[in-house]
Amino acid sequence: MTVAVPVHVSAGPADAVCKGTIYLTFDTGSQSQADHIASTLNKHHVKATFFLANEKTVNGDYSLDPSWAPYWKARVAEGHAFGTHTFDHVYVQRDLPDGRLAMKPQFGPNAGKQQVWTAQQYCNELRRVEQRFTDLTGARLDPLWRAPGGRLTPGLRAAGESCGYAHVGWTDGAGFSGDELPSETWPNSRLLQRALNGLKDGDIFVAHLGIWSRKDPWAPAVLDPLITGLKEKGFCFATLRDHPAYRRKR
Repeated sequence: MTVAVPVHVSAGPADAVCKGTIYLTFDTGSQSQADHIASTLNKHHVKATFFLANEKTVNGDYSLDPSWAPYWKARVAEGHAFGTHTFDHVYVQRDLPDGRLAMKPQFGPNAGKQQVWTAQQYCNELRRVEQRFTDLTGARLDPLWRAPGGRLTPGLRAAGESCGYAHVGWTDGAGFSGDELPSETWPNSRLLQRALNGLKDGDIFVAHLGIWSRKDPWAPAVLDPLITGLKEKGFCFATLRDHPAYRRKR
């Protein structure tokens, strides 16, 4: 999913001329790398887009608990963008013949249980994140949504769009950070080179604020050299608020 953007885009210093724009996005996860990612983005003066779900963290709490309010407030103050990732990180299984949706939450009281939802119930799930985010930060989400795992069906897309959210995936290939893959077979050096060599103007890149299963965390090894390397190639960075496919949704 690559969308071309104008060559001359100002997303850095006032005198910078960008050869292209990359859109970094981060989904919640174990949150083990949340602070590192935030500090690295600040170091490089890069704005990103965060997709939020209420996921269990390495601290033993959940990523939309009040304990995370200072973290999210700080990101709001820095000018990042935010979308919903469903409150309980709910995966779609399939569309049902009667127009309802087969769903499976990862967290919450129905974690791991098959559910049958209407489109309105899915809208309510997306809006739960919106309400919690406002309660924690006083700010509102952008009208953006990413289905967990990027899994999308025609019925699910229609449900999300019916309540005003535009779905955001990521660019095939280099747009996938690979931070969910086993580090034994996908070492960070390989993932870094794939991203540096493959990312191009208009690409949407996805990573997480921590992955439980990866032994060698992605962010500490990859994020700083990735941003540095892309800047050296003449790329700038922007949030999805400035993406041509999504800025009209604001």
